[in-house]
Amino acid sequence: MLLSHLPRVKLVQGPTPLEFLPNLTQLLNGPEIYIKRDDATGLATGGNKTRKLEFLIGDALAQGATHILTQGATQSNHVRQTIAAANKFGLKTSVLLEQRVGDATDEYYNNGNLLLDEILGASSIEVLASGTDMNAALVEKAKVLEAQGERPYIIPGGGSNAIGALGYVSAAIELINQLNHLQLNPTHLIHATGSTGTQAGLLAGIAATHSHLPVLGISVRAEKSKQEENVYQLTRATLEHLGLDSKLISREKVVANSDYVGEGYGIPTPSMIEAVQLLARTEGILLDPVYSGKGFAGLIGLIRQGYFTKNDRVIFLHTGGAVGLFGYRTTFSHTSAYRL
Repeated sequence: MLLSHLPRVKLVQGPTPLEFLPNLTQLLNGPEIYIKRDDATGLATGGNKTRKLEFLIGDALAQGATHILTQGATQSNHVRQTIAAANKFGLKTSVLLEQRVGDATDEYYNNGNLLLDEILGASSIEVLASGTDMNAALVEKAKVLEAQGERPYIIPGGGSNAIGALGYVSAAIELINQLNHLQLNPTHLIHATGSTGTQAGLLAGIAATHSHLPVLGISVRAEKSKQEENVYQLTRATLEHLGLDSKLISREKVVANSDYVGEGYGIPTPSMIEAVQLLARTEGILLDPVYSGKGFAGLIGLIRQGYFTKNDRVIFLHTGGAVGLFGYRTTFSHTSAYRL
């Protein structure tokens, strides 16, 4: 399957590493655990959105855009990477941030990703109230920029549309090549799923290459049926964008688990805190508190429940975002240390 005919820029420092986690595997007495290090994609501390932005920025340039518009939560990893990507190609950026976590600390609203947004230098950063129709707000902002003579290009939250999902079609191909090289036959691929583009791209890439690797998304926001349906629809749209038959993906292959969301998006849970500390203290790898932390908590929880057995080999896709930890200092500094 060729992607070379599609507009694309170079942003990812890849292929990203695929590492075995021997200490954690032994500690949990479960399956062999591997981690795909998409926290190491390289752009402004890295993360999974960099893969999507290769295609999104490529499309924006192909359309003659001068100004990138996007949105996300206050501690959005996507927004940080989008500003950085736009900077590399001389594009202006305006971002809208939703106060999605209402009772967060001052550090949440002044540190972590938001601090980097300011350093990276977006043309404008606007903070909107929780519950705002962010997509409608992007459209209105685009009209303002057009009136100022700009040619805006809207990137949806998380970069999750059929163009952005191509980044994880490419990642699926990259991972399959690594598995073939290592002669490694995993039984599951697990990751945190939110705006759906990562899971949809992986599923589309796996389906298009007939690789038959089951994908499990650990939801960080939506309940199971809604998350699965959103992923399914975007997977079909991504396949169609590639000129492939959308029937390559069946509904039953789209699987999400929403048991680790907790009280809501971006709100810490005990299992997330344990997961962040556990991976850091066994393998020296930092997760983030919103996405990969809850995703890895799901992996740990399912191992303990017996969902994965000693006979399994599982790969966790690390989507990055550890810089967000600096917005959650009190969450970790005021918890009792996890003891092995």
